[in-house]
Amino acid sequence: MTDEGLTRDAFLGGLLHLWQPRRGYRAGVDPVLLQASVPARAGDRVLELGCGAGAAILCLGARVPGLSLTGVERDPDYAALARRNGGDGLAVVEADIAALPVDLRQRQFDHVLANPPYWRRDASVATDDPAKEAAFAEQTPLALWIETAARRLAPRGLLHFIHRAERLPDMIRALPHDMGSIEVLPIAARTGRGADRVILRARKSGRGDFRLHPPLIMHEGDSHRDGDQFTPAVRAVLRRGASLDFEAPLSGC
Repeated sequence: MTDEGLTRDAFLGGLLHLWQPRRGYRAGVDPVLLQASVPARAGDRVLELGCGAGAAILCLGARVPGLSLTGVERDPDYAALARRNGGDGLAVVEADIAALPVDLRQRQFDHVLANPPYWRRDASVATDDPAKEAAFAEQTPLALWIETAARRLAPRGLLHFIHRAERLPDMIRALPHDMGSIEVLPIAARTGRGADRVILRARKSGRGDFRLHPPLIMHEGDSHRDGDQFTPAVRAVLRRGASLDFEAPLSGC
């Protein structure tokens, strides 16, 4: 992929710049929200499954210095972009999550995150762009994403997924028996709207009660309008590299 086919885009208000394809899958808001939900600390080991060009895990690394970052990506072009974007700060493993290399299967991580493809092709129409199809269409079962992430966690490690709200029951059912302390952050476009996405968090060997948090509201106002604005909580994540504290009010009110 030549530079003519790429753009260099700012994330976190310019704290991070990433090379991305002009056409095909381009990171949007969701990977940035996902990484903002990860309560990582310096020295933690972090793995992202399906890292693409590195938006989520590199935003996390920019927000929390001193992390050990590893990404898995099966597409050679996106894996190459992730290596370019991350430099020495990101180890990229080119592999399918269904066939991770032995050395990675022998490692454990404090955090595993993933933003799997959202669309089941038994209920939606395929795109004619191979890169977008790979990014958006569920080719690997969601249950395998969950199982693979859980297996790579160290004791007390945390799993973090973002997905469409209707897939929450599938994700919870797929969690292995040793995953507990489940938390869910719904994400709604506006106040009064139902959630269309969720962030799921679960802990290896966790024993805490299930927690459903108040929704994160994305946009101010009751309807779409020109100059539509993010709420302060979302704007702080996207523009200033803030974290998402599940315990704090996240409506932006």
